[in-house]
Amino acid sequence: MNQRTGTQAPENPPHRRTALITGASSGIGEAFADVFAAEGFDLVITARREDRLRQVAARLEQQHHARVHVIVEDLSDPEGPARLCAEIAARGVRIDALVNNAGFGVTGVYTSSDWTRHTAFLQVMVIAVAELTHRLLPGMIDRGYGRIVNVASLAGLSPAPAGHTLYAASKAFVIKFSEALAAEVKKHGVHVTALCPGFTLSEFHDVTGTRATVSRLPRFMWMDAATVARQGFAAVMEGIPIYVNGPVNRVIAALVRYLPYRVLVVAARLTAGSYRKT
Repeated sequence: MNQRTGTQAPENPPHRRTALITGASSGIGEAFADVFAAEGFDLVITARREDRLRQVAARLEQQHHARVHVIVEDLSDPEGPARLCAEIAARGVRIDALVNNAGFGVTGVYTSSDWTRHTAFLQVMVIAVAELTHRLLPGMIDRGYGRIVNVASLAGLSPAPAGHTLYAASKAFVIKFSEALAAEVKKHGVHVTALCPGFTLSEFHDVTGTRATVSRLPRFMWMDAATVARQGFAAVMEGIPIYVNGPVNRVIAALVRYLPYRVLVVAARLTAGSYRKT
């Protein structure tokens, strides 16, 4: 009770919770950093671009008065996840929420890229997601609180056309991994959500060189990163294991469940050229 006003004082946690967000230098990752900071979390943000991370940190500290730790790390390095967790521990920070968002795309048919490129892709998109979760989950379970968002994709729910050889497969892994883990840890106060956005306005398509191609898609199919992140935050707080962003994407996901597989394969083949280099 507030002795001055006579009103019930808000419950204050013993510490400000901290969220680790990978791939936080732009796009959906930066948007998640915004949402968590606005909701009262301190942050650990990581990516490869230190200058960009520091710009994001300065903005979030000013706007939301959050404490933001910047850790530069390359998760395509097999030792990257372990180094990241070691640095977090060395700073005395405990992670209450994890957003596995770091990722990239490999354009072209499977054999057009060498195995080194594919190895780096799998390391970021599959191994780092599983390893960071495995390393940070025990602390969440011990404290009886945790929130994990694994950024997947609508592609992980749909038939994969040419050019999606590893991308869709990696996202399907993230979805099934999150779904099973959510069932395992819910009793411990830990929520896990696989977030499945469709086409999102970000730097992703610039990096993969597909910006001109995807720009031909109709405007109604696109979402902005801020909306995707806000919906993802709400979903994990509510304990929703799989969340598809946006009504258009939810319609597509429903069609995938009910239309004959042959029809879906033909549709995927006909539309693949609109958004992937093959």
